[in-house]
Parts: sequence; C-alpha cells; structure tokens
Amino acid sequence: MKLGIVGLPNVGKSTLFNALTGSHAETGAYSNAAAKPNIGQAKVPDSRLDWLTEYYHPKKTTPATIDFVDVVGIKKGGGRGNAYLQTIRLVDALIHIVRCFENDDIFTEDANAARDADNLNTELILADMEVVERRLDKATKAAKSGDKKAKRECEMCQALLDHLMEGKPASSYEFTEEDKDILQDGGLLSVKPVIYVANLSEDDMADYESNENYKALAAMAAEQGAAVLPVAAKFEEEIAEMDDEDAAMFMEELGLTQRGLDRLIHASYDLLGYISFLTGGEDEVRAWTITKGTKAPRAAGKIHSDIERGFIRAETVAFEDLKACGTIANAKAKGLFRSEGKEYVMKDGDIVNFLFNV
Repeated sequence: MKLGIVGLPNVGKSTLFNALTGSHAETGAYSNAAAKPNIGQAKVPDSRLDWLTEYYHPKKTTPATIDFVDVVGIKKGGGRGNAYLQTIRLVDALIHIVRCFENDDIFTEDANAARDADNLNTELILADMEVVERRLDKATKAAKSGDKKAKRECEMCQALLDHLMEGKPASSYEFTEEDKDILQDGGLLSVKPVIYVANLSEDDMADYESNENYKALAAMAAEQGAAVLPVAAKFEEEIAEMDDEDAAMFMEELGLTQRGLDRLIHASYDLLGYISFLTGGEDEVRAWTITKGTKAPRAAGKIHSDIERGFIRAETVAFEDLKACGTIANAKAKGLFRSEGKEYVMKDGDIVNFLFNV
C-alpha cells in the first residue's frame, strides 16, 4: 500500500515525510525544485508486537509497513500543467497536508487553511476533467459504430464531467457498479480517499482546537466525510531523530502520550481498510497486512503461496485473549485457542499458525 503526501509548496510535506520514514529529504523554501518524488517506508506502531517479543524472545521482530510518497508541491493555478500529478495516480490514498502556521520568512500571505485546501483540490479536479474529457472523446467515436458499452460510457463520462465542472470531486459522484467497471483504470485523482493533516506550530499543538485554521480545515473535512489530524511536523521530525529513550522522556515532559505521527499512521491503515494478523515464534514475531474481510487461506498466502495452496486449517487465538491468559497453554486450557477452516474471516490481532500440506 502506498500513500501520497500532497500539498502546496513549502507547507511541510518533506518535513512530515522525514518524520514518518526516518528519511533525510531536502526541506525548505526551495526544495520543490526537484521533479522526483521522495519514497520511503514507515513502520506501523503496534504494542502487540512488543508484548509478543517479550513472550517469544525472537531473533527478530518485523512490524507492518506503509509506503509514503512525498509528492512535489502542487502549484496553485498549475492545473493541467502540473505534470507530477501523474505520481499521485500511482498511490492508493492521499495525505493532504495543509499549512496552519505562520512563517513570514517563506510566505507573503497569512495562513488560510480552507483556501489552500480548496486550491489543491481544484488542481486535482482540473486534472480529472482532462482525463474524463479524453475518455468521453474516445467513447463518442466508438459509440458511432453502435457499441452499446461505449454509448453507456459516453453518458457516464458526460455526467461525471458536469459534476467536476461544478467544482465537486469525483469522490462525491454516485458511481454505479457499471460506472466503476468502466472507470477501473481511469486514473482519477479526486476519487482517492484522503486524510487532512493540519500542520501546526509546536506552540499551537497544546490547544489546537482553538486554532482558527484548524477549525476551518476540520469543517471542510467534515463536509467531505474525511478525517483531519493535528500534527506539528517540525516537532515530529525532531522527535524522530532522537533515540527511543530520549524521545520518551521529551514527550513525557510535554505531557504527550502518543506521537501525532502514530495517530496518522494508524488512521492511514484504517483509511485503506487494512488490519494485521500476527505470527510468533523463536525465529520471528511479525505483523502481516491484509484487507478487512480476508479469509484464512488468502491470509496464509501473504506468508507464502504454498501455504495458501495447501491450506488445511488455521490455529488461532486473539491477541487480547493470549495476553489475558499469559501463555498459549492457559489459552488452550480455557478453550480460546481455536481451529478455523477455509471460510474463516481473519480478525485484527489474530495470532495464527497455519497448517498446510503441498
């Protein structure tokens, strides 16, 4: 899974990217000159892995991960000239970072979160209009030969184009199942799920709900049914550069129990409909990423295709049950260690041992 960090120039995209991935991408007023996006990986925080590591004392512990792409700042008014919008087409969802801080050294205008968020959304809609117009032109030519599917595509594309021309994103268009089939490879940008990140100063984080820009962005997000998270990207980057002990002490001094980035990573995971199942033993404790609704054999295939092909059953216990019991033996004695078949739908936090034969 891959999420794109988008926003206008100099709003803190690369700073957030560095904090998330531990990278050292260039930041600052002129860092947008480079055309290539930065790509990095973030570990999904999971306290269950910590507990299992203490239980098994494995040779290694492997968390789930998410790929993040730091997209070059999208220029206001760039519209169809924003060639790097193509990068956004390759990601599964968007982290839209919006400036809610002041910096007279870089910006000539005061922060206006609602305006800036709307400007970037407009660029995505303009790019989608270009895509739909091309599809409509192609379908119109095909429909002249009597192609019924092409005729249906013409109708759908025209309706979607009218929707976009009203300044509405594709995500608010009511697609039928047939529409979705037609647009499966459409490359639309404004249809992608989004999380808004309000990038605040460290001082404003203490009382972010009173920040006028945060409130305006939250109101916009609520209208779209999107989440909004307050984050001080520069502060998070500084914490990310500390070792774990110093970072914990620093956060304790500030009265923080959880990093803003941890909330963002979990929200990203949820946005894409992902959960984790866990495996453990002396060699490795590991979290495996699957989509909600995945059945046991398909989940087994995440480990190895042979396990899916020769799936017999899944021996599983819920993490919370194991933690409460203290040991596998106690969980078995209480009947909490289950044997599940091919139709079992995996649950978040399942600890699993797959039995198979090939």
